This record gives sequence, C-alpha cells and structure tokens, in this order.
Amino acid sequence: MKVILNEVPPWTFRLYCMIFSGIGFSLLIKSRGISLKIPREDFKPLLISSFLNITLWYILSAFAIANMNASRASIIAYTMPVWSALLSVFILKERMTKGRFISLFLGMSGIAILIGPDIVVFKTAPLGAITMLFAAFFWGTGIVAIKYYKWTMPTIVLSCWSLIIGGIPLTMGAIIFETDAIFAPISFQCLLGLIYVVILGNIVAFWAWYKIMAIFPPTVASIGILMVPIIGVFSSSLMLEEPVGLLEITALILVVSSLSIVTIPPGLFNKKPAQEK
Repeated sequence: MKVILNEVPPWTFRLYCMIFSGIGFSLLIKSRGISLKIPREDFKPLLISSFLNITLWYILSAFAIANMNASRASIIAYTMPVWSALLSVFILKERMTKGRFISLFLGMSGIAILIGPDIVVFKTAPLGAITMLFAAFFWGTGIVAIKYYKWTMPTIVLSCWSLIIGGIPLTMGAIIFETDAIFAPISFQCLLGLIYVVILGNIVAFWAWYKIMAIFPPTVASIGILMVPIIGVFSSSLMLEEPVGLLEITALILVVSSLSIVTIPPGLFNKKPAQEK
C-alpha cells in the first residue's frame, strides 16, 4: 500500500480497489455458478454491516492518515479487538473466558509496545489519533454486526456485496475530491502493487475474513487480526529496510502467545499416547 500511496491519493486508491475488486469478486462468483442475488431478509443487515465494516472504516481511517503519520495510525487501528470483545459481551452475550481475556491482554500488550514510543502522537496530532480510534471502534462494531445477523446468502456473496455497497460512498468521495487523479498515469511498480492489493488484499482477504467471522466468535477472530501489524513491521524491514529492534521482537512474542492461547485446543499437549496392545 505504501508503494501505491506514494503515487495515488487515498480516495482514488479506494476507488481503484472497490471497482476492480467488485468486478473480480463478481466474476469469481459467477464462474462457480453461485447466484449474486441478495435475499430480501439479508438486505437491511447487509446495508448496516457494509456501512460499519467498509464505509466508516475506510472514510475515518483515510481522514486519520491524512492528519497523522500512516504507520502510527495503522497501529492505533488495531485497538479494534478491545471494542469487538466488549461489544460481544454486551450485544452477543458472549462469555469472556479466562483464556480469551489473557489472550486479549497479551495481544494488546504487544500492540501497546509498538505504539509506546509514538504515544506523543495523541498530543501532536490529536484529531488524527482520535479519528483512528473511532475507525477502530466502528470496525469492531461491524464485526459484531456480522455475527449478530443470521445470513442466508453464502459467505463469498456476502463478502462481495459488502465491498461493493460499502464502497459506493468512497467512489463518490474520489469523484468529488480527486477527479484529476482518477485517470492520471501510474508507474509499472504501482500497477503491480495495485494488482496485489486487489487480488490478495481485497478479494482473497475479504472472503477469508468473512469466513473466519462466520466460524469463530468475534473476540477470537479479532485477536487473530493482531498478527497483521506484526507482519507489517517485519515485512517493512525486509522490503523498505525499516529497523526492527527489541521492542518489535517482544511485541511479536506477545502476539504469537496471544494467538496460541485461543487457537491451540486445550489439553493438546497433555494427551497420553495410546498404549500398544
């Protein structure tokens, strides 16, 4: 994304992603013989979840990034599991087990370590930081909304329509604020980055994310997403030569420990081997 945003403004970038991802998603679904029809009972929940998961998240995060450092903004965004966990308890009546609480604590501790040196951002760019916190809150709310409603359409169709419907206001924003940039030429490197983001970052990732939300409770799914900023830090080190030190390694250990608690079945390593007869 950083490579693309060096050439393409944020609204136009969102426009490219929504249009090409929507087309790609639709063709994929049609090739599998699945109907794109939206069941009547799913229409209202689809509008609500798309508005929370796509529209508000993208608009608020874009505004936040415009008002603060992008790397700091992305780390603040991953306070989302806290909001998702709290809302799940009150709205979905999800039980906050000891294991999930410890996992959430360890994961958020890892994120806190990453953001710690940049905590001054709340003083230097309070509007951007507060906006990103709201973006994270609505992202967490959207996750709970996905679990709250009973869907009749397949996950892949839900993912596709969420991206398309939620992207309509973003498309309008690009047309209003960045008209000149929409048809501006881009470099080959930027084009490759855009293809990567559309195919893997949007089509594959959105389908996988909605599938995960359908399988796991919101708290567990949200904790799993904490691995993203860790991967971002270490991939930035490899691709952009950004430094990785003790803080980043400690954060990685905490987040991996957090994921282990909620993903490894209890008693897996305590099972005794079957006795030979």
